[in-house]
Amino acid sequence: MRKTATIAALLACTATAPLAAKEGMFTPGQLPEIAKDLKETGLEIDPEALSDLTGFPMGAIVSLGGCSASFVSPQGLVVTNHHCARGSVQYNSTAENNYLENGFLARAFNEELPAAPGSRIYVTTEITDVTGRMRDGVDAMSATERYETLEQRMKDITAECEAEAGYRCQVASFYGGAEYTLIKRLEVRDVRLVYAPADSIGKYGGDVDNWMWPRHTGDFAFYRAYVAPDGSAADYSETNVPYTPEHHLKVSAAGLEDGDFVMAAGYPGSTQRYATLAEVENTFDWSYPTFVTLLNDWIDTIEEAAPEGSDARVKYESRLAGLNNSEKNLRGQIEGARRVGLVDRRREREEALAAWIAADKSRAGYGEAISGLQALTVESAAEARKSFWYNNATRPALLSAAQRLYRLSKEREKENALRDPGYQDRDMTFFRQGLQALDRRYEASVDKAEWLMFLSTYIKQPEENRVAVFDKALGLTPGMTTQQLSDKLDAYYAGTTLDETATRLSLMEADAATFEASNDPFVKLAVALYPYERAKEAEGEERAGRAQALRPAYMDAIMQWQRSQGITTYPDANSTLRVTYGTVLGGSPRDGMAYLPFTTLEGILEKDTGIDPFNAPEKQLKEIREKDYGKYKLDSIGSVPVNFLSDLDSTGGNSGSATLNARAELVGLLFDGTFESVNSDWDFDPRTTRTIHVDTRYMLWVMDKVDGAQGLIEEMDIVE
Repeated sequence: MRKTATIAALLACTATAPLAAKEGMFTPGQLPEIAKDLKETGLEIDPEALSDLTGFPMGAIVSLGGCSASFVSPQGLVVTNHHCARGSVQYNSTAENNYLENGFLARAFNEELPAAPGSRIYVTTEITDVTGRMRDGVDAMSATERYETLEQRMKDITAECEAEAGYRCQVASFYGGAEYTLIKRLEVRDVRLVYAPADSIGKYGGDVDNWMWPRHTGDFAFYRAYVAPDGSAADYSETNVPYTPEHHLKVSAAGLEDGDFVMAAGYPGSTQRYATLAEVENTFDWSYPTFVTLLNDWIDTIEEAAPEGSDARVKYESRLAGLNNSEKNLRGQIEGARRVGLVDRRREREEALAAWIAADKSRAGYGEAISGLQALTVESAAEARKSFWYNNATRPALLSAAQRLYRLSKEREKENALRDPGYQDRDMTFFRQGLQALDRRYEASVDKAEWLMFLSTYIKQPEENRVAVFDKALGLTPGMTTQQLSDKLDAYYAGTTLDETATRLSLMEADAATFEASNDPFVKLAVALYPYERAKEAEGEERAGRAQALRPAYMDAIMQWQRSQGITTYPDANSTLRVTYGTVLGGSPRDGMAYLPFTTLEGILEKDTGIDPFNAPEKQLKEIREKDYGKYKLDSIGSVPVNFLSDLDSTGGNSGSATLNARAELVGLLFDGTFESVNSDWDFDPRTTRTIHVDTRYMLWVMDKVDGAQGLIEEMDIVE
């Protein structure tokens, strides 16, 4: 009877969940505008404090350049998700010291290991509104001139900001280009791995449990930021010292209860909440379904070409994980769009917006901009469909490397300030590291299998979806058999030296004439495709220039319309710092299904089979069987909470975001969403949107009872 009562209470609660869910990935500067609701939801600190990106607690939140993280000690200790640090664990692993399998713990500073090449910790130090400088005079320009002017101004502002060594700067666009902000960040380049539990904890459940609830994943790990003795950013050196952050978070061992206030601060990647109806229809009627089919073929191709246990499979494990994640995500998006009636909801929104515009003649300009944007969307969608097959047919790793290198040689003919993004001096460290990293994720036989799969699909397309210069350069003819294609590709892999790191790196300094005289088949193909690629890029820039004129007006209409309803319009996610808030909350995503807000240690026992991905360490299983909860037990559930659900609004890039309680203490790390939530990139559904967090009490329990990381626990400020 007790279980029945618990579930009945949950269902009664979730029946009103839509009223509690809080939509919005707000910029910190917007939080004072919604201070009343933050307080009513449960925030105990001053909302004004959250608006200062360099103050507490926002000053403790950092970006890893794709994941989020936060400082949790005055000695530069950074906590993030295990899956965000796993590349560094893998980088440092060998057959003799397999840290993925065994976990890694440095018990002293001198035992910490360099993170994977390219790892960074970005600490925000200053933000500046540069809207006026970016937008001055652009409304009177032609589409191409507007695009080029905005891009050049962005590069100029960035270069001025980065004149001070050790900083990485970004000009971020908000509301479709209506506003621009310059973000200055200290670029910590000496990042070291401190602690990561074994995959059997940090990746427990693997792809099987990905996007699913209930979860029992210890998705946490620790880095440390190092700088030169004078506090400046520096490359790895034994003389470097731990960075002293201005702010760090206290870590709560007191934990949470169902219904408690929580907020997450991090760097969500991108959302499309304000996409037009035409964009939504093209995405869910064609783009996503087409790509899901391609992804499944792609996964099958790699698995066949790189059998389980082979050296090739090791090189492609990361790609397979990414492809499987994308495939599952897109299926969830498609299903979610169908379930909530996304197309109809977007149509209703546009009709309501149109009615608001029509109600006042002074708003007519909005209508003209929206009509123009809709027409441009249809045009862009048609071009995207046409280019889809060609873009995939030119994916091979060595062709991509050849194209980037030849492009670099052409860009280096310009002054640095005039080069395209990705080819300036500021980009060369990452450019070089990308070329070096190719060795770790390339196998000729697998790459060829992928290319053959893509080409086999490409040659079946009608003529209007084919690219004549590509067909001619590669020697593709109608009716070619798979064997004929395979024989042709063999010559590419046999005749290239781009599979050698030294060759690739040497070509970073080569001039265009060197490439144009090369007999390397991949280089020759890259040179042949260059004029076509640049022409298509110019067409895309012209369309982007038109969008830059139309989308700000569209977003202004949205903002004014929502303001008339008392709604604060948050901008789409764009990898800048955002705050989302709500409560610990279970749910009922569909009829007959109930999600409790917490999972427990006992759930690990129930799932465990001893076989990956449900193969928890024996020491952990022993501690659970003995109910050795220590001081981390949550009385209301009778165990240690492992993961918990909230109704927070999140997306990719939020991984590793600090989950904070009402006093801005760390109570968890955001690491995933439920399968029913993935469609929230496009539309927030309060009934189904749920975010998954690893509870700090579970983190501390694992550190204390399983891995013996008491030194790190003592380093952090633990609050009861």
